[in-house]
Amino acid sequence: MSENSAAFEAEAAEGEEVAVKPVVAVVGRPNVGKSSLVNRVIGRREAVVEDVPGVTRDRVAYDASWQGRAFTLVDTGGWETGAEGLAAMVARQAEYAAQTADVILFVVDATVGITDADAAVTRVLRSTRRPVVLAANKVDGELQEADALVLWNLGVGEPYPISALHGRGTGDLLDAVVAAFPEQADARAAAEEEGPRRIALVGRPNVGKSSLLNRLAGEDRVVVDSVAGTTRDAVDELIDLGGITWKFIDTAGIRRRFRQLQGADYYATVRTSAALERAEVAVVLMDVSEPLAEQDIRVVEQVVESGRALVLAFNKWDTLDEDRRYYLEKEIDRQLSRVSWAPRVNISAKTGRHVEKLVPAIETGLAGWDTRVPTGRLNSWLKELIAATPPPVRGGKQPKILFATQADTRPPHFVLFTTGFLEDNYRRFVERRLREEFGFEGTPVKVSMRIREKKGGTRASKGSVRKDWRR
Repeated sequence: MSENSAAFEAEAAEGEEVAVKPVVAVVGRPNVGKSSLVNRVIGRREAVVEDVPGVTRDRVAYDASWQGRAFTLVDTGGWETGAEGLAAMVARQAEYAAQTADVILFVVDATVGITDADAAVTRVLRSTRRPVVLAANKVDGELQEADALVLWNLGVGEPYPISALHGRGTGDLLDAVVAAFPEQADARAAAEEEGPRRIALVGRPNVGKSSLLNRLAGEDRVVVDSVAGTTRDAVDELIDLGGITWKFIDTAGIRRRFRQLQGADYYATVRTSAALERAEVAVVLMDVSEPLAEQDIRVVEQVVESGRALVLAFNKWDTLDEDRRYYLEKEIDRQLSRVSWAPRVNISAKTGRHVEKLVPAIETGLAGWDTRVPTGRLNSWLKELIAATPPPVRGGKQPKILFATQADTRPPHFVLFTTGFLEDNYRRFVERRLREEFGFEGTPVKVSMRIREKKGGTRASKGSVRKDWRR
């Protein structure tokens, strides 16, 4: 045993904390410039570089830093799925590095475009559940940036155009890598990711959230009182429903003007926002014995803005007479028309009426939230849609939609690549037809628009991106 190893074990035995730096694995198929990028990041020529595929075979770790953040950079051999012999052993080393890293830096040759090997590696990377930063290498100038944009079709996020050889664009790339580093709270988040699906019960104060949680649990697990604001902490409860274990987060009621609140009510509102961040789907509970209030609408908007799946639950439905039901339906159609895609359940937390319908509604919302549309199918559908209903003329010119890709899920995020600005009405039309064709019931849909500049090529600048939450 070396002196360093002995010292390390001695420190561990004494219970001292040992700081662990984030690990960044550099992966990609052979000869895309991984080792060149490693040398660029560490600032010296340590990784062997040669214009021959397969020079790097083992995982090699280097100390690196950017903007004061230290991390471990792991160079890997060329990753080819389906390889045999030595190449298969190299690929296994690269896959292991990706599975054990905190962030994956996926390097692709932008001048070649997406190969079958790149697409195969992408499928493996998604299964690791690690953040992926996509480096579009060998982009030596603005004329080649259009090549990088095609890599959106890999579906792992925004491609960062770089030149590992010349250093072009590597600063923005490293900014993205550092931004993806896990925080201390990420250990709990990772555990939750593998555990039961997480549901936040939200709504304005005193609409019956705690009563509903107790009804679902079959026992009194949280305090219920007619005084608004009894619940002030976010309470996690594991509850078995329909043979499945769910994690319910009962929250304090959301108030609209939370900046004016004092003391405990203020912190209750902050905790509710934190609960939404931890949840995957939100059940918004509304008391139908009263007219829909501004606070109800605000709660729904907050869920949509957080990007969580959404279920609308109308409580005390059994107390309504025919007249009140008629006018309530009118209120719902008028005030909640922007979330007409959300599953709806009419329940009674007090009597248990129809609470069993919550689970199918939640499952529907999560299914839409998780949905990914294959790029080929998406663009075939989009081509037919544009042929039937092209974008309207704007400023004497008709913008064209070149292609589209789904950049992310949870919630679904689509990027439209265009030659000009698309009017709001047409984007809403595209969003409606997306829902009709592919579902997405119970989830917000995020739509980004990337406009190609006139001077030969596209610029992936922040100013050219339009992002909208379609509600």
